Amino acid sequence: MQALPSFKYHPSALETGSLVESEEECLCCERKRGYMYVGPVYAEADLDEAVCPWCIASGMAFKKFEAEFTDAASVGGGIWPEVSDEIIAEIAHRTPGFMATQQERWAACCNDAAAFVGLAGFKELTEKYPDAIEDIRRDLESNGGNWDAVFPELDINGSAVAYVFQCLHCRRYTGYSDCD
Repeated sequence: MQALPSFKYHPSALETGSLVESEEECLCCERKRGYMYVGPVYAEADLDEAVCPWCIASGMAFKKFEAEFTDAASVGGGIWPEVSDEIIAEIAHRTPGFMATQQERWAACCNDAAAFVGLAGFKELTEKYPDAIEDIRRDLESNGGNWDAVFPELDINGSAVAYVFQCLHCRRYTGYSDCD
């Protein structure tokens, strides 16, 4: 089996569940490569669990199907800095996305997109990612959410969950929760 391609902005796509082992044939390259992407896909064609990570990494899936794996409009902005069109294109067209309860968003820091780390609940945030808490609180409150009610209810296996990212430059964690 061929080694998985690396993704700068989603380095642990297998661990986060966006890639899974599969014996299916990729609709893009028509090869059985042992893995498929199982995250969101924005395209005319039905590409659910039908594109391999190599076709995402090379941009072939975008070229062939005009597929986006993260909504380009959701990369950076809001509580995070805006990023360049080149960075947005790399995330939207050549990086596996991730499943979110609502519309996913991609964090940014230090004038670059951050790397998606995974899901977190109250326990994970307080023990592993405490520097992400302030950004998640600020984002939730800017969208009208009640932080004091939501924060203790965040659960990695529940419907109220946080999405954690790490800056590729300063290494600080950031994120958001889509339960407002």
